[in-house]
Amino acid sequence: MATVADQVIATLQGSGVRRVYGLPGDSLNGLTDAIRRADDVTWEQVRHEEAAAFAAAADAAVTGRLAVCAGSCGPGNLHLINGLFDAQRSRVPVLAIAAHIPRSEIGSDYFQETRPQELFKECSVYCELVSTPEMLPRILSMAMRAAVEENGVAVVVVPGEVFLAKASGSAWTGPVLPTRSVVRPDDASLAQAAAILNGANNITILGGAGAAGSHSELVQLAATLQAPIVHALRGKEYIEYDNPYDVGMTGLLGFASGYKAIKEANVLLMLGTDFPYQQFYPEGATVIQVDVRGRNIGRRTPVDLPLVGTVADTLAALQPLLKPKADGTHLQRCVHHYAKTRKSLDALAVNDRDKAPIRPEYVAAQASRLASDDAVFTVDVGSPVVWAARYLQMNGRRRLLGSFNHGTMACALPLAIGAQTPDRGRQVVAFSGDGGLTMLFGELLTLMQNQLPVKLIVFNNSSLNFVELEMKAAGFVNFGTDLQNPDFGAVARAMGMFGRRVEQPGDLDAALQDAFAHDGPAVVDVVTARQELSIPPAITVEQAKGFSLYAIRTILAGRADELLDLVSTNVARRILD
Repeated sequence: MATVADQVIATLQGSGVRRVYGLPGDSLNGLTDAIRRADDVTWEQVRHEEAAAFAAAADAAVTGRLAVCAGSCGPGNLHLINGLFDAQRSRVPVLAIAAHIPRSEIGSDYFQETRPQELFKECSVYCELVSTPEMLPRILSMAMRAAVEENGVAVVVVPGEVFLAKASGSAWTGPVLPTRSVVRPDDASLAQAAAILNGANNITILGGAGAAGSHSELVQLAATLQAPIVHALRGKEYIEYDNPYDVGMTGLLGFASGYKAIKEANVLLMLGTDFPYQQFYPEGATVIQVDVRGRNIGRRTPVDLPLVGTVADTLAALQPLLKPKADGTHLQRCVHHYAKTRKSLDALAVNDRDKAPIRPEYVAAQASRLASDDAVFTVDVGSPVVWAARYLQMNGRRRLLGSFNHGTMACALPLAIGAQTPDRGRQVVAFSGDGGLTMLFGELLTLMQNQLPVKLIVFNNSSLNFVELEMKAAGFVNFGTDLQNPDFGAVARAMGMFGRRVEQPGDLDAALQDAFAHDGPAVVDVVTARQELSIPPAITVEQAKGFSLYAIRTILAGRADELLDLVSTNVARRILD
C-alpha cells in the first residue's frame, strides 16, 4: 500500500513538479525514498539546505512553475530559511517541505527540536503543521494553491513518521495549477488616470518587475505620453531592451539620467514596482501607482491615484483613453542625458590598463558581449550586482536573477544551480563575488556531482568590496573586510572542472570564450580592481562628508597608499574633487 510520502509525490507530479532540491536526513527518509521510487521526479542534492531554497527560487523564476525544496528536522530545515526569505521577497512560487521531530516528542525539548511552523511564518504566505496522516493531502493542496496564486513561499511541516504512514484515499490529491485572470481597475478609475495623464506635461514612467510580459504595451504608452521610462533593478530584464524611451535605472545602483528623469517629473506613473528608496522619488509630483497587490500601493511615496491591476491588463484598458502628446521636450532632454550617461559608463568598461588589476566594468561588459543571446545571469549582491546592472545587456530572452529585494550574500552560485537544472542546454552565467562564493563554497561540488554546466565568473578583489564602499561613505577606515583567497581557478581544477585565473586584461576574452565553450562547469577567477568605486546617481551631503572623513582617518591611520589608489581612479575623482 502506498505511503503518505507516495501521496505527496503523486500530487507534485500531477501539478507539474519534476524536481525536489535538498539534502537527505533521517526525518526525510520516507520522502526521499518515495522520490527514489518515482518515475519522473528527481532528487536534486545540494551541499547546504540554504542552496536548496535558492535553487528552488531560481527554478521557479526561469520556468514560471512551482518549485520544491526540502529539509530534515531542526537544523536541516532551518538552513532553508534565508533562501526562502529571498524567494518570498522575489515573489516566486516555492513549496518547502520541512520535516519535523516525532509527534510524541513535540514540546519536550527533544533532540533537534524547533518550532518550524512559527519560524517560517515571516517568510511565507502559508505555513502549517501536519499532525496526522489524514491531514496531509488537504494541507499540501492548500499550501500549493497559496504558493502559485500569491507567488510566494508555502511551508508544510511534516513529522518524519507521517511520511511513512499508510495513505488513505483523499479527494485532495488532484493537481494544483495556477489560475489565469484579467485584473485591472474599474472604468471610473481608468478615466481618472487618463484625465491626469492627458492634462499633464513632463510625465515619467517608473517600471519594475511587475512590467513582465507588457513590453509592447509599455513602449506604446511611452510613445503616446512622450514619457521617458526609468526602470528599477528588477525591471531591467523586462524594460530596457528595444526601447527608445528607456533612460536607465534609478536608485543606489542606478544612473544620473534615471534619477534626473524622475526628479524633473510633474507626473510619475509607477508600473509594477515597489522601489524602496524614498530619497529617489520626486517632490511635489502627482503620483499614479499600478500594482496587482493593493497593499503595496503608497508605502514608498504618497500616491494620488492608486490602481490595482496587472500592468499588462491595466495598460491595455488605459491606452484607448489617452491622447497622443505633441510636446516631446521632457522626453528628448531625458534621452539626451541618458546618452551622455551611458557614454561615460561605457568609457569605464574598457581594457585601458597595461597591467593588473582588471576593471570589473570591463569584465561585466565582456561577459555580456560573449554570452549567449538567451543566457541566464545570476549575480551576487555587492559590487557584482552593480556591474551587472550597468553592463549586462538584456534583449527579451536573457534573464537576470539575484537577491534584489532580500540582499543576501552568496546567492549567485545556488541561484545558478536552480536556473541550470531545468535546462542543461541553456547557458547560465554566475557573477560571484569572492566573499559570496566562499560563503557557500561547497556548492561548487554540486555543479560537478549534478553535472551542471554553470559558468562562474569570480570578481576577485580580495575584499568585501561593497562593504568597504559603505564604510568609506560613512567616514570609516576599512576594517575587517580583507579576504585571503586561494587561486579559485586552481581550486576548480582540483575539483575536476574547468578553471582559469586571469590577472592581465589581455587574457580575459580568451578565458571567457574557453569557459563558455567548455562542456561542463567552469570557473574563471578574475583579479579585479579593489578601489573601483560604484557611485550612486546622487551624492548626499552626508556621503560627501563621509568620504572626506574617510580620507582624513585613512591618512592618520597610516594607510595613505590606499587613499592614493582610490584617488587615482576616474570615478573617485568625481567625489573627492
